[in-house]
Amino acid sequence: MVPDVNDRALPELDVERPGRWPRLAVGLSPSARGRVRLRTLNNLRWMAVAGQSVALFIVYFALNYPLPLLGCAMAVGLSVALNLGLAFRYPAAHRLTNREATLYLAYDVLQLAALLYFTGGIQNPFALIFLAPVVIGAATLNFGNTVALVLLAFISVSVIALMHKPLPWEPGNPLALPPLYQVGIWASLVIGIGFTSIYAWRIASEAARRSAGLAATQLALAREHRMASIGALATAAAHELGTPLGTIAVVARELERALPPGSAEAEDARLLRAEAERCRGILTTLARPEESVIGALERLPLGALLDDLAGEYRGGEISIRIEVPKPPPGNPEPKVWRAPALLHGLGNIIDNAADFAQSMVRIKAEWNARELWIVVEDDGSGFAPDILERIGEPYVTSRPGSYAVSDTEIEPASTYGGQQGMGLGFFIAKTLIEQTHGSLSASNCNGAGARVVARWPRGAVDGEVPPGTMGVL
Repeated sequence: MVPDVNDRALPELDVERPGRWPRLAVGLSPSARGRVRLRTLNNLRWMAVAGQSVALFIVYFALNYPLPLLGCAMAVGLSVALNLGLAFRYPAAHRLTNREATLYLAYDVLQLAALLYFTGGIQNPFALIFLAPVVIGAATLNFGNTVALVLLAFISVSVIALMHKPLPWEPGNPLALPPLYQVGIWASLVIGIGFTSIYAWRIASEAARRSAGLAATQLALAREHRMASIGALATAAAHELGTPLGTIAVVARELERALPPGSAEAEDARLLRAEAERCRGILTTLARPEESVIGALERLPLGALLDDLAGEYRGGEISIRIEVPKPPPGNPEPKVWRAPALLHGLGNIIDNAADFAQSMVRIKAEWNARELWIVVEDDGSGFAPDILERIGEPYVTSRPGSYAVSDTEIEPASTYGGQQGMGLGFFIAKTLIEQTHGSLSASNCNGAGARVVARWPRGAVDGEVPPGTMGVL
């Protein structure tokens, strides 16, 4: 799943902790460093082949300077053959891994060294072209491969400085450069390769970090925009659904009065009225989110809070088991604020676990001096691998029936008697938990079932100040 990425391009960005940059998926890295396209390097090599061919033609045919034309032609022809072979072997959009790109550029260094060996070594003014493949590598490869390419260039320059054919010149009047001058040429090439490679590497690294920051900012803004949209929809739904729910409650009350007391139908009517009133209460809370946060809050021991949350799901076919350890001396059980974001976030997690469990949901609380965490496990089938990779993203669901395949497209519903979803429950729970300075992670149990862990640093939900109130006030 993880492609060959460079080891220095991006800092690891964390979406699990609010207030930090979101973690960027490797496949979505904005810089894509170390994954240069084959077409790009092929086009650069065609330019090099054209320039080398023109230079050889002018020197041999126009200036009539003697040179080993066969050896030079073989070096250029090998580049042509390699380019044609790669063009037929791979599609134009093929992206090279770090290792492939390193081998590709290493060949360019060796081919240039062979061509300069036949034409005077570092006395040839075209020895400056050694900088080209090294700079390209520094801008696209990781640190280790860049160092390997630079070392290969250093060795090549040093070898052709000592062993090379004479520089093509006028017959009978060879050009003899002083040894000290040749040492200066060698030193300038070595320093130039080292300096330009370091400079290109640093500039490319900074560009990658800026791209990562921009992508993370865009992702954070997109999430905030979606949450704002969900809040607006919730307020509109509360306004629009208030009247029909009131009508349902009135009709249910009339049915309850008309039916014989104690009958099953009267019990159903009473239940219908109670559920309608409950829905109206929830919608009233959604219509006034500020009041739900600023309003009266209370602190409960962690075990009591979990018992309160699980009470709604008790009495059915699913058993809810809460495990809270006995507080050790000097580390009492935390008292947690009943903040709406915390209640709704944990409530969504418990609701999902109860929906998918076969017979039992286990809620376990733990804490230490640095953090507290709540683990919710069920004995269902667990998360599917494709769902687990994207858990926490909106519109990702494993519920049968109607489901969203994109932000605006819904697949037709299949026959299903259980709950249907659009994949927003876990996304909303994750966002709400993060608003309380917590983090949420999901995995599968060792045996069967799913596990969701919510973590908070101490003081985030059990401190003196209720979580989430500062932003509203």
